[in-house]
Amino acid sequence: MGKITGFLEYPRLHEASEAPAQRKKHWREFSRHLSDSDAGIQAARCMDCGIPFCHNGCPVNNIIPDFNELVYRQDWKQALDVLHSTNNFPEFTGRVCPAPCEAACTLNINSDAVGIKSIEHKIVDKGWEEGWVTAQPAAQQTGKTVAVVGSGPAGLAAAQQLARAGHAVTVFEKSDRIGGLLRYGIPDFKLEKSHIDRRVEQLRGEGVQFRCGVFVGEASDAAAHGGVEAITPEQLKRDFDAVVIAGGAEAPRDLPVPGRALKGIHFAMDFLPQQNKVVAGDKLKQQILATAGHVVVIGGGDTGSDCVGTSNRHGAASVTQFELLPQPPVQENKPLVWPYWPIRLRSSSSHEEGCQRDWAVATKRFNDDGKGNVKSLTAVRLEWKDGRMLELADSEFEIPASLVLLAMGFVSPVQNVLDAFGVEKDARGNAKATTDGEACYQTSVSKVFAAGDMRRGQSLVVWAIREGRQCARAVDTFLMGSSTLPR
Repeated sequence: MGKITGFLEYPRLHEASEAPAQRKKHWREFSRHLSDSDAGIQAARCMDCGIPFCHNGCPVNNIIPDFNELVYRQDWKQALDVLHSTNNFPEFTGRVCPAPCEAACTLNINSDAVGIKSIEHKIVDKGWEEGWVTAQPAAQQTGKTVAVVGSGPAGLAAAQQLARAGHAVTVFEKSDRIGGLLRYGIPDFKLEKSHIDRRVEQLRGEGVQFRCGVFVGEASDAAAHGGVEAITPEQLKRDFDAVVIAGGAEAPRDLPVPGRALKGIHFAMDFLPQQNKVVAGDKLKQQILATAGHVVVIGGGDTGSDCVGTSNRHGAASVTQFELLPQPPVQENKPLVWPYWPIRLRSSSSHEEGCQRDWAVATKRFNDDGKGNVKSLTAVRLEWKDGRMLELADSEFEIPASLVLLAMGFVSPVQNVLDAFGVEKDARGNAKATTDGEACYQTSVSKVFAAGDMRRGQSLVVWAIREGRQCARAVDTFLMGSSTLPR
């Protein structure tokens, strides 16, 4: 490595961010990438560790020591090429990925991991600033056509790889804008949508066509999405040589307790996309707002955190977040869990902005204000024994709640889409397809492939990119007999 003793000499550096009191006043990103020199110092901490476990920790297998070396030497153009060789959209992962690569960093055994995510963020932002990120159209067209259903990270990654292989790719998206859950699931303060827009323009320059407002499925289901245009799977299979279904896991987990039907109780994905639309300039007649209300977020994951940050920006009077599981330890036992993803207490930037968090809590019922609106929530404390959830005696309590947001994860992709394609499903309701062998990513229906959440269920953006890339190689092999696309 460029600095053999760097990990002994330099501490981990963190990206600067705007103070919570100020960033709550707007919807822009508030973290700033490292300077050139600071990124070089951070990259100097990368050890000559022999076996870079960060490779396996990263789902797209980023070549991390190599781009760290290049950043240390300030060779930014080459570092960007190395980063792009495994990751189509590092500006997405550099902002919203939880960085499993850092958990697997060898330095993380007994010190602070290398700030890989912040280095990735810096490399790709530098690339855009310098004008190095441009369209890379295929030198020759194959004459084959591919339909990609869904424009999230899996669909976009698959589309880009297939277009670069010379296929004519059309992406179908039911929403009014491209991006899937990147567009309408992640708040703008974590990922400004201009990053998606410029990638879409790059893909257009590479020949990818986009069709928004198109629901792939039955016409009756399309009507439920605001009367968007409907295209049947049969039509796609007739008009294209291959079809990739790459939509998100959008079927939310519900909470069937007394009072669930009261007004003021919403799924997180009814709440968050509305704010994305407002930031984009849309006018909504009945936006769900947390302004001056007592907000209870049920679910302790990233989606719950996004609800917290959005509620704070609305000006909520209070925000409380419940988690069913016990509070994890502040610090994991690193020698025991490394290089795997550790279970430990994680506080997001949204929590820093104001939130009361409570663990091992189960909701028993929602209480009515007498007019059909939720006014409070009754919960009970839990004790976990041998993996079983037990209610503690005499622990029931009530808190005010004028807005309840259900952020308990997603159970599967939307089932009517899979039913319309007629693909075989796994036990969790995902499209059944393997990731190895000659038929990898192929569903039980001829010419139809599945990737991302549609195949593996709710997961990370970085897993979606990996699956989109690998699925593209499988489709290319299916169409051409072999493929030069990377896995």
